[in-house]
This record gives sequence, C-alpha cells and structure tokens, in this order.
Amino acid sequence: MTCTSKPRRTARAAVALATTLGTAFAVTGCTGSHEDAAAPRASASAPESSSAEQPIAAGEQCAGTTINRSAPITSSADILIDAPVDQVWDVHTDVERWDDWQPTVLTIERLDDGPFTSDSQFEWTTPVPETAFSPADTMTVTSSVQQLEPGKCLLWEGPGTGESIRIDKGIHLWTFTETDEGTLVHTEESWDAELLAALDEADAKTAGEQLGGGLEVWLDLLKAEVEAS
Repeated sequence: MTCTSKPRRTARAAVALATTLGTAFAVTGCTGSHEDAAAPRASASAPESSSAEQPIAAGEQCAGTTINRSAPITSSADILIDAPVDQVWDVHTDVERWDDWQPTVLTIERLDDGPFTSDSQFEWTTPVPETAFSPADTMTVTSSVQQLEPGKCLLWEGPGTGESIRIDKGIHLWTFTETDEGTLVHTEESWDAELLAALDEADAKTAGEQLGGGLEVWLDLLKAEVEAS
C-alpha cells in the first residue's frame, strides 16, 4: 500500500482532526511557555486493547464519573496554580469569558441562565487550521455539564462539528485540589469519532500527544489568567 492510498489518507486525516479539534493551540503557534518543576505535565495514549477495567483514583473522577477510557483517543495533564481553589474555580467556570484569555475560543455562549450548575450547557467555536489533509474550518462544540461539585470537580461532554470534520462525543473532566503550594488542577479528555477508531497504534499515539499538547496550553493559560488577577 502506498502512502497516497485512500486508507492511509483517511488515517492521516484522522490524525489531523485530532490535532486541531478543540485544541487548536497546538497547531496555531500558540504553545505553552510555563515550566514548573513541581507540576506534572501531560500524558497521552491510545487505550489499551485489554478490556480489563483499570482502577480510577479519586482525583480522576467527578461524582463517580470520568472520561471514556476506552475511547480511541485519551489524554490528561496537570498544573499547579499559585492561588486558592475558589479563585481558580471562579475563573474556569466563568465560561462566557473564555474568549478573553483563550486565543482560540472564537465565540462562547451560555445556553442556560443563572449559576453554572450540573445542568448548564454552553456552545463555543474554535478555528481548525488548514492541513495537508483538510481545509481550514471552524469547529462548533456544544458542551453539556454532566457532573459538578463546586470547588472540586466538573465534567462536560458533547459533540464537535464542522463542515468537514466531526467528533461524535468528547468528554472533558476537571478536578481541583487545594495544596500547601496552591491549587492542583487535573484534566482529562476522551474523543470518540469514526475516523479516530480507524487509526493504527502509531497514529493514535500521535493524535493523543497532540490532544495532550492542547490540554497543556489550556492549563498554562488558565494559570496565567488566575495568577494575573
């Protein structure tokens, strides 16, 4: 099979999709600059083929719920923020202001009124840069909060759609732990999509690393915004 065959193009297009969806930071020249020896960075992987359930730590779930660890692409990242947990929580959950401090959030809109709760929904858009495998696009992500414990954790899920690409279901988990040094923020994300499920192991690993890079940048921007205020 040559590198220009349709199956290979499909696989590479899936990697390009994973590279750009919802984490366009990683491919638009906006990369994380914060380095903190005390704060773990991202880890990314394709799910193992074994169907055995892996134990999930308390800091990796919200109200007993977590990401889809069997999804084609998963990744996680952590950062330590020099601020109390309430301050970090308030900045992160004020979703209507995301576009003030996240360059690749083009628009953001709450779909419900009142306090941010476990029933909240929001819709946001992010650019998908042109690649060798797909044209430039704009992805619309509709996020529905599934679990929320104020000051501790939240989890949202939903699809991401563009004119040429789609993620059927993304799940994003956030946990916040107060420490003597500040607030430890842990995040994990999983992506389900037909194209991603067709990836071989090497391409899935590449896609997971790209997702992890986007998570790192989100955390770096959150840290900068919180500590600046």
